[in-house]
Amino acid sequence: MKGKLSFLNDWYEATKRLARHKHAEPALFGVSFVESSFFPIPPDLMLIPMVQADHSKAWRYAFICSLASILGGILGYFIGMYFFDAFAQPILESLGKAEKMNDFRARIAEHGGPAVFGAALTPFPYKVITIMSGAIPVAFSTFIAASVIGRSIRFFLVAGVVKKFGDQAETVMKEHFGKFTIGLFALLIALYYGYKYLTGH
Repeated sequence: MKGKLSFLNDWYEATKRLARHKHAEPALFGVSFVESSFFPIPPDLMLIPMVQADHSKAWRYAFICSLASILGGILGYFIGMYFFDAFAQPILESLGKAEKMNDFRARIAEHGGPAVFGAALTPFPYKVITIMSGAIPVAFSTFIAASVIGRSIRFFLVAGVVKKFGDQAETVMKEHFGKFTIGLFALLIALYYGYKYLTGH
């Protein structure tokens, strides 16, 4: 990878190497935390080989990812709330996320909380969600609830796929995971609005 984003290739390779480090669990927590606000490489890159290496720890690793991602998301939320113009927006733009920012802003304006949940679950960049949720702002309680549910489902799904399919998991997720999570989100949102319609809430 060349040009102004060439550093991403170095970060990508370094993140993969961390999965084999003797302190891989703290590293997984750290990557999951910082990915929620500014780090461009998803923690799945560590989670997948770590679960492949030890299936018995699949749910432990998924929990580490989920917890760290949610806590990092809180940091991202407050960065967006207090430092969007000076700090957050230039970072997102340097990572090529300007279009994603506008997309998420439009989603929030139209759908509110469910948009946060959908973006937390699907491959939409989570750092965009956290920062823009603080900048707009989305109600903090709504942001937390949507993030907890969305991020937990995502990482436990990844761990479950790897636990079941082993070495084939990466191929399965590259081909189908995005479609599957989007489909799951659509189903959950349909159930949510169906419940609201039937109960009158």
